[in-house]
Amino acid sequence: MQSFYQYMMRYRGAQKASLERQLADWIYDDHGFPKHSTSYNEISDYLEWSSPFNEAINLFEKLWDDYIEVSQ
Repeated sequence: MQSFYQYMMRYRGAQKASLERQLADWIYDDHGFPKHSTSYNEISDYLEWSSPFNEAINLFEKLWDDYIEVSQ
């Protein structure tokens, strides 16, 4: 199973500005982000403490569902 970080890199540097791109770019640049994690709790906890913007937690919830579906 790929990590959530690997999943998010599909949005990094996208031509169209979006919250997904904003989150992916932040994840890429944040050296503390758990890049090898596949754990919902670990990533959710990290984002709760280090959220880069107000919508990041809600966006993560939505993206996590897609990540799980794609990763199976």
